[in-house]
Amino acid sequence: MILLAFLLQVAAVEEPVAPYVQSPANAGAAPFADDGMWRAFHGRAGVERMVDAFLARNLADPRIDDIFKGQDRVRLRRVLNEHFCYLLGGGCAYTGRSMKDAHRNMGLQSADMGALTENLQWAMRAEGVPFVAQNRLLAKLAPMKRDVVKR
Repeated sequence: MILLAFLLQVAAVEEPVAPYVQSPANAGAAPFADDGMWRAFHGRAGVERMVDAFLARNLADPRIDDIFKGQDRVRLRRVLNEHFCYLLGGGCAYTGRSMKDAHRNMGLQSADMGALTENLQWAMRAEGVPFVAQNRLLAKLAPMKRDVVKR
């Protein structure tokens, strides 16, 4: 509960965003075909714990904490939960923007992506996600780097 309070300390509600077309294609990849990955991540509760741990670690990481300053943390938490749920075959709709649009003008570098990946790996380990399942998710996320990293 303290973790969630830390994540949401800036705002209690999402900030409005400019309209955009919502589409499953915005998720950047198709979901896994069966529910094996969803189960490996311990369902909705496991994904939510993983996302909260991932966000808290990113916010506390001096290598990348500046990226999250001024970001709508409520929205970020929601769309990350949707994104992972969708990709892992949990039956969720992803309502976020495309990876390219969501990260436009952020100036993300390869080193930033490396730190994010390390923090995600840490959060997956903390959730007890099997190593094979971690690698399968990372392999699905890896091609999105070209839409996220700009320099």
